[in-house]
Amino acid sequence: MTGVLGELADLVLPSACVGCGAGRTRLRNGACPACVAELEGLRPYRASPSPPPPGFPPCVAVGPYAGALRGALLAYKEKGRHRLAEPLGALLAGAVAAVAPRDRPVLIVPVPSTRAARWERYGDHMSRLTTHAVRRLRAAGWPARVEQPLRALPKPDSTSLDAAGRSTAAVNSLRINRARIGNLRRGGAMRGTLVVADDIVTTGATLAAAVRRLEEADMQVTGAAVLAATQLRRNCPGI
Repeated sequence: MTGVLGELADLVLPSACVGCGAGRTRLRNGACPACVAELEGLRPYRASPSPPPPGFPPCVAVGPYAGALRGALLAYKEKGRHRLAEPLGALLAGAVAAVAPRDRPVLIVPVPSTRAARWERYGDHMSRLTTHAVRRLRAAGWPARVEQPLRALPKPDSTSLDAAGRSTAAVNSLRINRARIGNLRRGGAMRGTLVVADDIVTTGATLAAAVRRLEEADMQVTGAAVLAATQLRRNCPGI
């Protein structure tokens, strides 16, 4: 019933496009036709911070953190537009597919949210996104699933920290949930291609920290998939 009421509200209540903020005109998933076309035209590309932090994995982004993608992400994360999880998850699936080889199962590990962030956003936003990404990958014939061996602890504001400080804070904020490691291994061997997923890559400290924690638990990470990369990054075209 909640889902039905949400859809009805989106149909009858005035709202603005999540991508550009324009007034309501033939919105699809909350986006105007121009922003829908912009989002559907995005193609995954290699993205890396400049310079990348130590341990930063090969990373594929759906698009730059700008325009309709930025607007949709902010609406999803900060304004409670949770219905955007499905289309954004479908976009994330494209980035995962660009990282992982098709002939092996794909294990997507979302970067976890802190308890405070989950409270503010009515749940774990990356868990929702990766769940929808897995559905899209499975529909396309990929054997994929979400695994959550990482948990997040509160961390200090990193805006005033240098690169080394941000890296240390990111590593200290992540822990391995040992009870869930068994889902990733069978007989001591990995049970698929492991891809770390996040919404945005900026300095790269969080992704590098996630890879470090997973590798400390003998998990081999193939790469990372993100929805957006900040524009002040070194983008490497071609997959």
